[in-house]
Amino acid sequence: MKKRIRSFGYAGKGIRMVFSTEPNMRIHILIAILVTFFGVILSISITEWMLCILCFGLVISAEMINTAFENIVDLVSPEKNEIAGKVKDIAAGAVLVCAIISAIVGLIIFIPKGLSFIIQ
Repeated sequence: MKKRIRSFGYAGKGIRMVFSTEPNMRIHILIAILVTFFGVILSISITEWMLCILCFGLVISAEMINTAFENIVDLVSPEKNEIAGKVKDIAAGAVLVCAIISAIVGLIIFIPKGLSFIIQ
């Protein structure tokens, strides 16, 4: 039991570390806060909330995995290395794909709601 509790502590430490050291994470959180604000204002449905929350988790998790890859690559290859650069670029690309997909989901949800709100 103590081992499980300790593992939650390590996970929490990792989350705090990424939030405090990664500028992109702050951007993702700011966007999540804005989406949440507009979700409340525009009264999005439960299903739409679930999609938004899933997208938040997807992007934040991808950013955390990207950060882990960057740290591992920096540890094993502190000097410039073509393969190390590729690994970092691929991991960053994965975050970008997640962010683009999340933005598309957001547009699908919020454009019709926003237009209805403006027209009323």
